[in-house]
Amino acid sequence: MTVSLPELQLAVIDVQPGAAMESQSGLQLLRPRIYGAWRAAAGAQKVAAIVMHPTSNFMGHYLIAPLAARGVACMGLNSRYAGNDTLLLMERVIQDLGAGVQFLRAQGYDKVVLIGNSGGASLAALYQAQAEQLTIERMLDGDPAGLSPADLPPVDGLALCAAHEGRATLMRRWIDPSVTDEHDPLGVDPALDMYDPANQPFTADFLQCFKAAQQARLQRIEDWVAQRLALLRSQTAAGSPRDQVFVIHRTHADPRCVDLSLDANDREPGSVWGQGAAGARAVNYAASQMGRITSLTAFLSQWSSQSRADGPSNLARTQVPALLCTHTADQSTFPSTREAWLRAGGTRIRNVDIVGGNHYLAGQPALVEQLADEMAAWMHAL
Repeated sequence: MTVSLPELQLAVIDVQPGAAMESQSGLQLLRPRIYGAWRAAAGAQKVAAIVMHPTSNFMGHYLIAPLAARGVACMGLNSRYAGNDTLLLMERVIQDLGAGVQFLRAQGYDKVVLIGNSGGASLAALYQAQAEQLTIERMLDGDPAGLSPADLPPVDGLALCAAHEGRATLMRRWIDPSVTDEHDPLGVDPALDMYDPANQPFTADFLQCFKAAQQARLQRIEDWVAQRLALLRSQTAAGSPRDQVFVIHRTHADPRCVDLSLDANDREPGSVWGQGAAGARAVNYAASQMGRITSLTAFLSQWSSQSRADGPSNLARTQVPALLCTHTADQSTFPSTREAWLRAGGTRIRNVDIVGGNHYLAGQPALVEQLADEMAAWMHAL
């Protein structure tokens, strides 16, 4: 039987101003807005869901129509940083997400659930943790955060799928330790190059040295960011800069892309952006990739060890039910990722394996339907 669904609707939501010059658009600065696409459910409308990512455009997300067909209104919502995370502050993104929750509450929905897909999982967990108990008073650079409990109405549950632990965790595990010069994307220490066949198959000693070198490189960058930010903020002349952008070369070097015995699941070699070792290596050197261009303050908020947006630790601070849907052929979330979420959620979280599912369920329509079945049944039972 074919279900007739209401038309897809555009949501245009005013949000509070952020940092000065956070957008090149004067209109966006003067009247900041976020945009979403949502579809009401056929029949009685009691449950609504938001699927949101810090920077990806989710207005065309693959779950919007399937959930609406199953009685759950669903909105794919974009943050103010959609398509550009150079200046992204996670503390501001949760404010945007809160505006989306308020929008759906105003439509009369009894229950609102956050769908944390991919990088949206840590966002959803951070949001709910702060909605239940607001602790963020200042940004990591010391500026006032400007958050209030009214900005962050709590939701009724968190449904996570292909769920990353957080952007800082990705950076820690993916940054390439073989970089020899932060200003030269081509400089390589061959002893630390995971893509060099001479280092494969990986030995335990290589992996230990590789991980230590990753931590050392990231710490060097963090130290430089702190020093540079302190220097900028020490300037007293009117109009002095308070932030700057910089480049982090080569941020896609995870041995699990090459060695399928590490954190083994059903995945193929390579990454979600490039198949095989050659594809993953090409992503590593790409001009536009994870964390490639960032400001000092955005680095602190998203990519540094100081980031507040660690998914599992925030989930542990919440009280609401949670559902975890694990895509077993995912090339960027792994069994260890699943275990981290399950430990954090304790008895409040249930896992469902989407067997054979790749990260985006690309080319897997039957698995999209399975995921929608699982999520809708769980949401209706809340």
